[in-house]
Amino acid sequence: MTEPAPHSGVDHPLVEAVRELVARLDGEIVEPDARRPGDVPLVWDGKVVAAVRLPAVEPTAGDLDSLLANLAVELGSPLGELDRAAKQRAVRLLEERGAFAYRKSAEAVAEALGVTRFTVYNYLNRVRG
Repeated sequence: MTEPAPHSGVDHPLVEAVRELVARLDGEIVEPDARRPGDVPLVWDGKVVAAVRLPAVEPTAGDLDSLLANLAVELGSPLGELDRAAKQRAVRLLEERGAFAYRKSAEAVAEALGVTRFTVYNYLNRVRG
Protein backbone atom coordinates (compact mmCIF):
# COMPACT_ATOMS: atom_id res chain seq x y z
CA MET A 1 0.00 0.00 0.00
CA THR A 2 1.39 3.41 -0.93
CA GLU A 3 1.05 6.45 1.25
CA PRO A 4 -0.66 9.50 -0.16
CA ALA A 5 1.68 12.20 -1.41
CA PRO A 6 2.39 14.89 1.19
CA HIS A 7 0.23 17.96 0.93
CA SER A 8 1.76 20.98 -0.70
CA GLY A 9 1.05 24.66 -0.37
CA VAL A 10 -2.52 25.71 -0.81
CA ASP A 11 -3.85 22.13 -0.61
CA HIS A 12 -2.42 21.52 2.87
CA PRO A 13 -4.75 20.86 5.85
CA LEU A 14 -3.20 23.76 7.76
CA VAL A 15 -4.07 26.09 4.91
CA GLU A 16 -7.62 24.77 4.83
CA ALA A 17 -7.89 25.33 8.59
CA VAL A 18 -7.00 29.03 8.31
CA ARG A 19 -8.51 29.83 4.91
CA GLU A 20 -11.71 31.45 6.26
CA LEU A 21 -9.80 33.46 8.86
CA VAL A 22 -7.41 34.77 6.20
CA ALA A 23 -10.36 35.69 3.97
CA ARG A 24 -12.03 37.63 6.79
CA LEU A 25 -8.79 39.55 7.31
CA ASP A 26 -8.72 40.35 3.57
CA GLY A 27 -5.48 38.41 3.36
CA GLU A 28 -4.15 36.09 0.71
CA ILE A 29 -2.61 32.63 0.93
CA VAL A 30 0.50 32.27 -1.21
CA GLU A 31 2.79 29.39 -2.12
CA PRO A 32 6.00 29.13 -0.05
CA ASP A 33 8.24 30.17 -2.95
CA ALA A 34 6.11 33.31 -3.49
CA ARG A 35 6.70 34.61 0.05
CA ARG A 36 7.75 38.22 0.55
CA PRO A 37 9.15 39.94 3.62
CA GLY A 38 6.29 40.57 6.00
CA ASP A 39 4.29 37.52 4.91
CA VAL A 40 3.42 35.15 7.75
CA PRO A 41 4.79 31.66 7.11
CA LEU A 42 2.50 28.70 7.81
CA VAL A 43 4.78 26.01 9.23
CA TRP A 44 3.85 22.31 9.52
CA ASP A 45 6.35 19.79 10.91
CA GLY A 46 9.15 22.31 10.48
CA LYS A 47 8.37 23.02 6.82
CA VAL A 48 6.79 26.16 5.38
CA VAL A 49 3.72 24.92 3.50
CA ALA A 50 2.31 28.33 2.54
CA ALA A 51 2.28 31.92 3.72
CA VAL A 52 -0.34 34.51 4.55
CA ARG A 53 -0.05 37.94 2.99
CA LEU A 54 -2.07 40.50 4.88
CA PRO A 55 -3.27 43.69 3.21
CA ALA A 56 -1.11 46.78 3.52
CA VAL A 57 -2.28 49.16 6.18
CA GLU A 58 -1.58 52.85 6.02
CA PRO A 59 0.28 54.03 9.12
CA THR A 60 -1.69 55.98 11.68
CA ALA A 61 -0.51 58.02 14.64
CA GLY A 62 0.96 55.86 17.36
CA ASP A 63 1.66 52.89 15.09
CA LEU A 64 5.45 53.25 15.08
CA ASP A 65 5.73 51.73 18.54
CA SER A 66 3.48 48.87 17.41
CA LEU A 67 5.57 48.35 14.26
CA LEU A 68 8.74 48.16 16.36
CA ALA A 69 7.19 45.80 18.90
CA ASN A 70 5.74 43.52 16.22
CA LEU A 71 9.05 43.45 14.37
CA ALA A 72 10.89 42.38 17.52
CA VAL A 73 8.43 39.49 17.90
CA GLU A 74 8.75 38.58 14.21
CA LEU A 75 12.56 38.58 14.37
CA GLY A 76 12.54 36.70 17.67
CA SER A 77 14.68 39.10 19.66
CA PRO A 78 14.66 42.60 21.12
CA LEU A 79 15.77 44.89 18.30
CA GLY A 80 18.76 46.20 20.23
CA GLU A 81 20.15 42.65 20.55
CA LEU A 82 20.14 41.91 16.82
CA ASP A 83 23.39 41.52 14.92
CA ARG A 84 24.29 44.03 12.21
CA ALA A 85 22.76 42.05 9.32
CA ALA A 86 19.51 41.57 11.24
CA LYS A 87 19.38 45.29 12.06
CA GLN A 88 19.76 46.08 8.36
CA ARG A 89 16.94 43.64 7.63
CA ALA A 90 14.84 45.31 10.35
CA VAL A 91 15.32 48.72 8.71
CA ARG A 92 14.36 47.25 5.33
CA LEU A 93 11.20 45.70 6.79
CA LEU A 94 10.31 48.92 8.58
CA GLU A 95 10.78 50.86 5.33
CA GLU A 96 8.50 48.40 3.49
CA ARG A 97 5.86 48.82 6.20
CA GLY A 98 5.88 52.62 6.13
CA ALA A 99 7.58 53.22 9.45
CA PHE A 100 9.65 56.10 8.12
CA ALA A 101 6.55 58.12 7.20
CA TYR A 102 6.34 59.20 10.84
CA ARG A 103 7.91 62.34 12.17
CA LYS A 104 11.19 61.62 13.99
CA SER A 105 10.94 57.96 13.04
CA ALA A 106 14.66 57.61 12.31
CA GLU A 107 15.44 58.68 15.86
CA ALA A 108 12.93 56.22 17.33
CA VAL A 109 14.21 53.37 15.16
CA ALA A 110 17.82 54.20 16.04
CA GLU A 111 16.98 54.10 19.74
CA ALA A 112 15.14 50.78 19.39
CA LEU A 113 18.04 49.24 17.43
CA GLY A 114 20.72 50.68 19.71
CA VAL A 115 22.47 52.48 16.86
CA THR A 116 22.90 56.08 15.80
CA ARG A 117 20.49 57.95 13.60
CA PHE A 118 23.32 58.21 11.06
CA THR A 119 23.51 54.40 10.96
CA VAL A 120 19.76 54.15 10.34
CA TYR A 121 20.08 56.61 7.45
CA ASN A 122 22.97 54.56 6.01
CA TYR A 123 20.84 51.41 6.16
CA LEU A 124 17.93 53.28 4.57
CA ASN A 125 20.14 54.58 1.77
CA ARG A 126 21.11 50.98 0.95
CA VAL A 127 17.45 49.92 0.92
CA ARG A 128 16.36 52.85 -1.19
CA GLY A 129 19.43 52.79 -3.47
